[in-house]
Amino acid sequence: MNVKQDLDQAHSDQSSDHPLPPQRRPRGFAAAAAAASVAAGCAGGPSAGKGRKEREKEKERTKLRERHRRAITSRMLAGLRQYGNFPLPARADMNDVLAALAREAGWAVDPDGTTYRTSPVALVPTPPPPPPGQLAPFPVRSAESPLSATSLKNCHAKASLDHQASVLRIEESLSPASIDSVVVAESGIIKNEKYVNPNPINSLECVEADQLMRDSVEHEGGFIGTPCIPVYVMFPTGIVNSYCQLIDPEAIRQELRHLKSLNIDGVVVDCWWGIVEGWSPHKYQWSGYRDLFNIVNEFKLKLQVVMAFHECGGNGTGDMPISLPKWVLEIGKDNQDIFFTDREGRRNTECLSWGIDKERVLRGRTGIEVYFDFMRSFRMEFDDLFGDGLIAAVEIGLGASGELKYPSFPERMGWRYPGIGEFQCYDKYLQQNLRRAAKLRGHTFWAKGPDNAGQYNSRPHETGFFCDRGDYDSYYGRFFLRWYAQTLIDHADQVLSLANLAFEGTQLVIKIPSIYWWYKTTSHAAELTAGFYNPTNQDGYSPIFDMLKKHSVTLKFVCPGTQSSAQEHETFADSEGLGWQVLNSAWDRDLTVCGQNSLPCYDREMFVRILDTAKPKNNPDHRHLAFFTFQHLSPIFMQREMCLLELDNFIKSMHGELTAYVEA
Repeated sequence: MNVKQDLDQAHSDQSSDHPLPPQRRPRGFAAAAAAASVAAGCAGGPSAGKGRKEREKEKERTKLRERHRRAITSRMLAGLRQYGNFPLPARADMNDVLAALAREAGWAVDPDGTTYRTSPVALVPTPPPPPPGQLAPFPVRSAESPLSATSLKNCHAKASLDHQASVLRIEESLSPASIDSVVVAESGIIKNEKYVNPNPINSLECVEADQLMRDSVEHEGGFIGTPCIPVYVMFPTGIVNSYCQLIDPEAIRQELRHLKSLNIDGVVVDCWWGIVEGWSPHKYQWSGYRDLFNIVNEFKLKLQVVMAFHECGGNGTGDMPISLPKWVLEIGKDNQDIFFTDREGRRNTECLSWGIDKERVLRGRTGIEVYFDFMRSFRMEFDDLFGDGLIAAVEIGLGASGELKYPSFPERMGWRYPGIGEFQCYDKYLQQNLRRAAKLRGHTFWAKGPDNAGQYNSRPHETGFFCDRGDYDSYYGRFFLRWYAQTLIDHADQVLSLANLAFEGTQLVIKIPSIYWWYKTTSHAAELTAGFYNPTNQDGYSPIFDMLKKHSVTLKFVCPGTQSSAQEHETFADSEGLGWQVLNSAWDRDLTVCGQNSLPCYDREMFVRILDTAKPKNNPDHRHLAFFTFQHLSPIFMQREMCLLELDNFIKSMHGELTAYVEA
């Protein structure tokens, strides 16, 4: 017994000197605080806590140094692409740089990294500068050079690199292993890529786009034989004024000539409810759109129209402001509950609340009846164009920005990316709907919105509702979010039922937004406020797509813009993950899927990402988009020869006509 007691005592002493770790590891933002408290309480008091803090600070300093190093490397690669004319891929590493330098020095580099000497490359002397007033000719390169003679980059700095190339030496045993990825944004700079687009004139991406597209095609063997995906271009707002008059027909013809020369398949036109029925109920004015459609018909282009039941220009887009019809706004002065409302009672006039879909508050009509009357008027007015096959599809606007979503991110209310937004269910009609749902569930005290969901610009971890293990996953939270999402689905279901009656036999399209920020959090807060019940333990898109399948509707997915890895890290964003969830869920239900860019596209990476989405390389079922819609091209873009060349290459790739960019 004495020996056993001694062993027990020794084991107890050892346990006190080396305490066991906690049985359950804290997660989320509680992890750092829990670790600090355990270290301070069990490993020696204040000195241990101080050491822990120092280690945490050193980790942060290491992260900052790493970001700074990556930002410098990113600038170096951008300079090599711009001034050195090096064909570096989008996600280049240091081996790519070394291989490019070796090739320029006359060495041969195999794909596995093997490097060996070849016959020296004849260098072409730099031509003398052209006389004043004469354009400089394009540079001519030797036949052995891997670069195309049609490259549109700056070649003066490249000439100096050519002369210095002979001093470069590469070891025969160059390792093919990747050293490091360098596609990282500048340290500490986080931009709103979804809502801010770079200047197309000053953007280096516009100049480099041709090279990246060339790399993509050369590596994949071209797009010959791939499915033909029609490409449409969306007309800008402002071509039809508030009196439904076409403003400048000749400018429209000139733009259509540009588009026709690029082999664009068709155009997309917004038909605004606030213009057509803008002044009096049941008084529809279509004259401006009739003139526009006749011009489109002259050029034998296909036409898609959008039934736009929302306002335009309210979120700082710079477009011509188009409000809801004047008579609707007059009703709204006396009954503000016809508009979506946030928790603080602020009204949003972007579109009508879905609470009045069955309420006769619009001069004796419900919201659903108003939408149906507008669609039926369009179908009767342009019956001849439907018969001639000019109108290829009709897109039905179902919410803010024409997308199926709540207006939960209004910039007029102060929202800025990447805020989580706010729930929009506090008008009296939606509140009545919520009370009925809570009563049916047997919990009348659930008939309220969450009071701890933060503000428009909050982050998920700053709220009690959206944080890890927050109230979003409680019994009440699940009830509220299901009701909120089902209201969105019911609205779309009712509108599409009547749209199928108005446009029988015509392809119908609805647009789904890309809400990718906070996608890597457990709650997916931004999606929840927009009406998509898609946390990590739910599939919020399946019920929507089941409803769309019932109506045989084409899904238009708004392809997100590009983001740096630093931005995605800071906002827990995952645009690629969201895109594949949406596309795979839709294709699993045999839905027809098309695409649209979120902003006008000028940068090279976005073109390649669109191609990868439109024609997935490794899809065993050979799925692809049915068509693709460009946001309207600005006049500045249309005047840029280099960008137009890039767009032409992109369209040929979408049509399955492009082989490769290698010259004969």
